[in-house]
Amino acid sequence: MAKILIVEDEQHMLSGLKDNLEFEGYSVDTAGDGNVGLNKILHSEFDLILMDVMLPNISGFDICKKARKEGIETPIIFVTAKSEEIDKVIGLETGGDDYITKPFSLRELLARVKAVLRRAQHANVSKEGSKEVQIGKLTVNFDTYNAFLSKMPVKLSIKEFDILHCLWRRKNGTVTRDTLLDEVWGYDYHPTPRTIDNFILKLRQKIEDDPNKPNHILTIHGIGYKLIIN
Repeated sequence: MAKILIVEDEQHMLSGLKDNLEFEGYSVDTAGDGNVGLNKILHSEFDLILMDVMLPNISGFDICKKARKEGIETPIIFVTAKSEEIDKVIGLETGGDDYITKPFSLRELLARVKAVLRRAQHANVSKEGSKEVQIGKLTVNFDTYNAFLSKMPVKLSIKEFDILHCLWRRKNGTVTRDTLLDEVWGYDYHPTPRTIDNFILKLRQKIEDDPNKPNHILTIHGIGYKLIIN
């Protein structure tokens, strides 16, 4: 589950964004002014920051500059009424990853959130290089799409790798069915729930000691799945 920080001083906007993002399955934290927002950015970990520009105490642009100076690479989307071209240029030059002006449609905002998170995830995978991870009985390399059991190659389909990778990025946290559908199959094509169940069953057969009593890929009834990594 991606964790998002919203830095916004307009309470109705803050509440609306928080409610809609939580409805989409994100974990959301908030800050009502610039100093609180900067403190949370410097001392907590987030997957994405949505930030107004005109904030009490310190502007969103200055928060972004300070965060980047401290080596914080968390993606930042500016959400602001400042719609002049020069403001957008400043926002991107200070280290912002995207810029959306008020008023905006909820659908556009959610699409931008998903796009920025997806780019960040791909960038993190590239940084990891050819790192191998252990998931149950399997040793998996998501970068090269290889899997091994006792150093012997195990065949996984592309969809199995993608599902497992989606679960791995949120290990020990619940992944909703909608998240799997959007990230693995894409927004425009959704398979039936039974299709996902079948892929999960195949993964359990390759990962679990006893697929009928899974210890790693757990079903969270009515919500989705959780990959347990000790």
